[in-house]
Amino acid sequence: MSGAVVVDAPGRHRLVPHEPVAPGPGEALVRVHAVGICGSDREVYQGNRPEGYVRYPLTPGHEWSGTVAAVGAGVPGTLAGRKVVGEGFRNCQVCDRCHAGETTLCTAGYEETGFTRPGAMAPTLTLPARLLHVLPDGADLTAAALLEPAACIAAAALKADARPGERVAVVGTGTLGMFAVQFLKAVSPLDLLVVGTRRDREALSRRFGATGFRTRDEDLPDDVDVVVETAGSASAARTAASLLRRGGRLVLTGIPAPGAAGLDPTDLVVRQLEVHTVFGAPPEAWAHAVRVFGAGLLDPLPLVTHELPLSEFPQAIELVGAGDPKVGKVLLRP
Repeated sequence: MSGAVVVDAPGRHRLVPHEPVAPGPGEALVRVHAVGICGSDREVYQGNRPEGYVRYPLTPGHEWSGTVAAVGAGVPGTLAGRKVVGEGFRNCQVCDRCHAGETTLCTAGYEETGFTRPGAMAPTLTLPARLLHVLPDGADLTAAALLEPAACIAAAALKADARPGERVAVVGTGTLGMFAVQFLKAVSPLDLLVVGTRRDREALSRRFGATGFRTRDEDLPDDVDVVVETAGSASAARTAASLLRRGGRLVLTGIPAPGAAGLDPTDLVVRQLEVHTVFGAPPEAWAHAVRVFGAGLLDPLPLVTHELPLSEFPQAIELVGAGDPKVGKVLLRP
């Protein structure tokens, strides 16, 4: 078969011959249709992903879509031929956090497809079938390759618990921010404000349902009921908290670099703000994202600006980190 990407060490990669790994008991073999690149993949290649959250040599790729080619013993044969996406976290299934459904917090330790286990930057991927989510037969697999980041925002949307008629806001205008706009729009808010640093994202924000758009240096409201932060910049959390009314709800999803400005605990207590955080997507969030996607309420395709072959992995990594406003989501195609 064609090659797979292997990152041997920070800054060093190869395209190697690839042979499918036959699925063992409880596993499925998936033909990869497309795999997305995000900032964490760039961290893997550059070598600045936190210790313990990557294991070299590695085939990256945690955002993907594909079709089940074969299944192992104990897996229903009807899964073969179905379009799927899959969870990345390889949870133990037996600790208290796993039993509570919080699989991203598994106490057995961190294991994730594309970071500590072989990922999808290859023609095929073999993984536990229990991690798969089946898509409608007519699903667009290119669009579905973005369902991993969508699932992370689905987790934020569930924690935010926005209700019809509330004032809501999104801080951040990247892929996660645009998904947050779509999830929040689906609950029929009174207002949906997007706050970002790039005025060129206003049109896309409004296309997805935003009723207002402001940059961070403009006058911002302080009466918002729910804010979802997706930017991950040093000041994003404080900006997000400043938008809230007293008793408002905040969900943080961004992971800033060390040294970011923290939230003021006095402000949190005096205004009685409700703060949640999201790390990855548990099964409930994946199921929610797939359901919303299948219902036609989530449109990932406008976020895709580049599709490249696996052989152009280094060029794709450069695109993701170039800061070019014309670069959105970059996909690799085996």
